Amino acid sequence: MEKTIESRTARLGIRESDLEESFARSSGPGGQNVNKVATAVTLRHRPSGISVTVQDSRSQAQNRKLARERLLDAIERSREQRRAAEVAHHEKERRRKSPRPRALKRKILESKRKRAELKRQRAKIDNH
Repeated sequence: MEKTIESRTARLGIRESDLEESFARSSGPGGQNVNKVATAVTLRHRPSGISVTVQDSRSQAQNRKLARERLLDAIERSREQRRAAEVAHHEKERRRKSPRPRALKRKILESKRKRAELKRQRAKIDNH
């Protein structure tokens, strides 16, 4: 498993210019530091529109690092879900296009004949 943020960023093909970073004041514990310093970090990946906000730490630098890690996790999850959806779609198409086995087709037609016969019997009873 790759550890460094830089190697993960390179592997995912994300450029620094694709990222939009903004800062705001955090809420929660942290005292005067939190009230005075913009420690909350919002990081957005422009091409995908995925955005994460981190305000876990009192340190802006720590929050920036955490934001990058969480953004990379979110992008990886998103890409993995897209891949899984594509595979599922291809599998569904493959199953849809493959012909039914003869035995199954025979079984389906037999049940249709039985159902039709049952309905015919009912129609005779209702008409008399």
